[in-house]
Amino acid sequence: MKENGFENRVVVITGGARGIGRVTAEEFRKQGAHVCVIDKEPNEYFVGDLAEEAVLEAFAVKVIDDYGHVDVLVNNAMGRSKGIDSCTWEEFNYSLKVGVTAPFYLTKLFLPYFAKGASIVNISSSRDRMSQPQTESYTAAKGGIAALTHGLAVSLAGKVRVNSISPGWIDTSFKEYEGPDAVQQPVGRVGNPLDISNMILFLCSDKAGFITGENICIDGGMTKQMIYHDDYGWKLEG
Repeated sequence: MKENGFENRVVVITGGARGIGRVTAEEFRKQGAHVCVIDKEPNEYFVGDLAEEAVLEAFAVKVIDDYGHVDVLVNNAMGRSKGIDSCTWEEFNYSLKVGVTAPFYLTKLFLPYFAKGASIVNISSSRDRMSQPQTESYTAAKGGIAALTHGLAVSLAGKVRVNSISPGWIDTSFKEYEGPDAVQQPVGRVGNPLDISNMILFLCSDKAGFITGENICIDGGMTKQMIYHDDYGWKLEG
């Protein structure tokens, strides 16, 4: 058995073709898991749009036909970030479909097939508690999935543990930053996908067996840092 006990476990990851999803898929594979990815972008398992009900149903059928059960569901996919000045009705609802409805519906589809000790991890964002201007579609979806997490955790009590992670600034290319971009973060650097995937694997392991309904913010401490103009060297420009 591998370190975290994922040998031959069935792991479903949405948005697993790039970024945090791709790195997480790779980390689970290193642990011996069977990984089932769904993404709009090309990948080796299933290509499809998570905003479409029929696509979700076809994907779930394939996973169950191939493996018969699910041990881990990572709801990682997300739509575009657009703000109130430019975001249309269709674009806002698309973000909610991908970011909130799809995680709910996939959980519902897989519910009869979750194995004993199964775990769900939803990827939210530090934007579930703070915002930049013109990001309402993204912020609303991330806030929604954070709340969906504790709702599902209570409804699935005793069957599936459900947690969420709120990443801060994660550079998916693993670029290393210097200067203000790094120094402004209390940990002194910008994050990378392994910072998130390491927590995903932990939350899905038996080591996290007493954790459910939680949201864990992984943002280098940025949301804990108070920032005021002309205080401790901070200056507001513009």
